[in-house]
Amino acid sequence: MSPKQKRGEATVEQVLDAALRIYSSSGEAGLTVEAVTRTSGVSSGSVYHHFGSMHGVVIALAERWLGRLLGELVTALTQAEDARAGVERVVHAYLGFVRTHPDAARLLHSTTVDRYGMENIEKVRDAQEARLSPIAEWVQSYVTGGQLAPLPEQLIESLVLGPVVAVARRWISVGDVDLDAAVAALPDRIWRSVSP
Repeated sequence: MSPKQKRGEATVEQVLDAALRIYSSSGEAGLTVEAVTRTSGVSSGSVYHHFGSMHGVVIALAERWLGRLLGELVTALTQAEDARAGVERVVHAYLGFVRTHPDAARLLHSTTVDRYGMENIEKVRDAQEARLSPIAEWVQSYVTGGQLAPLPEQLIESLVLGPVVAVARRWISVGDVDLDAAVAALPDRIWRSVSP
């Protein structure tokens, strides 16, 4: 990697780190070019050069954290000894991520990121292919092996992650969910929906 490329990567990291700090303290409304340049020390020209717009900064930040979340889910699945343990580990990993990185989780579950994801589903899937493929392979191997119900991969994903995402959203937005209680209760109930 050339020195110029290294500087470019460092600039991107500075902007994304600053953007998350701003998002944490001021929400999406606080994410302005002025706030990012002031917090990161990066020029506005560099922000536009690397991201195109503030919307581009938000999407790059979401993609960064989505990659981290998916990485944790893949790790959880690949360490599971069977399908049931995989479901339990995914619940623990997802809600653990939300607890450990609440600001990033709030961004990932925001309406802006939801809208972008729905409008650009193929682009998002392509960008995260390296992380999504192991999850799909894991599901398929356990469906084929009879440890998961013979359902389409997309339905199993929805049955497993749907309740977890709903709990995460409620904890982030309302705060009236006990994550420890959810971690204790959800795996068994989710397992019943996907077991053979």
